[in-house]
Amino acid sequence: MFNYLQAIIIFILFLGPLIFFHELGHFLVARLFGVRVEVFSLGFGPKLLKFKKGFTEYAISLIPLGGYVKMFGDDPLNKEGIREEDKKYSFVYQGKLARFWIIFGGPLANFLLAYFIFVSLLLVGERLPEIRFGMVTEESQFYTYGIRSGDILRKINGKEVVSPSDMMLEGKNKIETITVERLIETKVLPINIQAETFFSEFGQYSPVLRKPILLDKSGKSYVLSLHEKEVNWKISLEAVAQNFTHYDFYIFPIEKFDENESNIKLGSEYKKLPITWTNSQNFFELLSNAGYKAMDLRIKNIMMNSPADIAGFKAGDVLVSVNGEQLYSFEHLKLKLQTIENSKPLLLAVWRNEELITKSIKPEIVKADGKESKRIGVESNMQILSANYIFTKPSSVIEALQRAFSKTIGSITAVTDGFKKLVTKEVSLKSVGGPIAIAQAATESFNTSLSYFFQIMALISVNLGVINLFPIPILDGGHLMFIFIEIFNRGPVSRRKLEIAQQFGLSFLLLLMVLALFNDFSRIF
Repeated sequence: MFNYLQAIIIFILFLGPLIFFHELGHFLVARLFGVRVEVFSLGFGPKLLKFKKGFTEYAISLIPLGGYVKMFGDDPLNKEGIREEDKKYSFVYQGKLARFWIIFGGPLANFLLAYFIFVSLLLVGERLPEIRFGMVTEESQFYTYGIRSGDILRKINGKEVVSPSDMMLEGKNKIETITVERLIETKVLPINIQAETFFSEFGQYSPVLRKPILLDKSGKSYVLSLHEKEVNWKISLEAVAQNFTHYDFYIFPIEKFDENESNIKLGSEYKKLPITWTNSQNFFELLSNAGYKAMDLRIKNIMMNSPADIAGFKAGDVLVSVNGEQLYSFEHLKLKLQTIENSKPLLLAVWRNEELITKSIKPEIVKADGKESKRIGVESNMQILSANYIFTKPSSVIEALQRAFSKTIGSITAVTDGFKKLVTKEVSLKSVGGPIAIAQAATESFNTSLSYFFQIMALISVNLGVINLFPIPILDGGHLMFIFIEIFNRGPVSRRKLEIAQQFGLSFLLLLMVLALFNDFSRIF
């Protein structure tokens, strides 16, 4: 009960300022042009608290999912009832420029709020994860540039970068060099490509890298190290495989382990990893030949009545091979499953208590987002390499203002691109979230840190501003659209067309809300 109450309070604290500043934007610009504001409400529905000052009633209403500013004479379908002497206080009788700024004031306030949040966070200082390349395969374009899995991006064209917004400062410039840091060296790599191409490529590489943990045939776990006396938990298996060929490795037995690395106990007896490098073999092949597998190949859970359950596999089994071909990662298993013909079973081998067990299993076909894929119903015991955080603070207020501006523009661009991909079906409609998704994001960010909470608030503020600018009747963007139509047509839109447009806009928003709520509940249940 307490957790639900806490989540509701966090949600209101998160969404409240976004709604308040949006409506405040409309309110202040309306007053600037002399328009009377009759109601300023946070929330919809019955008014819980209210008071009146001047011509305006201020209220907090029951449903905290929005707000509204009711202006005098704001209904274009009911202009006739306004007295001549009151027209100067009426929204509908304002000039086109005044109406434009009154409507645009709400989204603009959301963008300004995001900007000032970013400025404040920068001035206080930010704890940010290092910009790290994920899994870079040998077939990828980045690999040809000399970039390797786990590399940390330090500079672009000689300029230090500490956050994605620093990357965006390059805009449409050409990136001639990047500086990357590895465990044993720092390298300047000439790449000579457009910034847009680089950022597009960078976004395709998952930052998920595996901790340097191995398993033997008995299921006992070890940590891999380049040194006899110390262990570096910040190096990934992928980085080892690509950057440390022909090195000697050592393994320390893990006696006690937790995922947060706060309570780890290693055995004192280390040993040299018994592998011999050759030019034709990769690191994971050598590991397999030496009797070791990566941690993610241990089965954590098995779905009831799944192919793996029916075949007799158990949680704790270590996945070894498919049809005799050695497995190097859980992702490797998933890729192999997709290459099997639908009607054919496969031979899956596992280690269980030092014994190699091979069973026949037929993957099941599942559909998601209109695509078919095969699975056997096992969950990986993946241990993901945690991000390394750095504390950064601008050297001056001017730099903070510039970086905050870049962050705001970058956020607006990212949100706009996201909606474009929804329209072009590059992104599924299932990604659309509603109030529950926002509440979850608010709670998770609050539990992480106040800094992260405000960062997410700034991003949602940008979202709110962009969404309200969509040219949909009922939204701010719809009102702006009618103003532009009025300019080009040299006259207002007809009453009938306005009525049809408003009905369409309301219906569209209701459908969008139903979709968002459906997606929210689908993620929960």
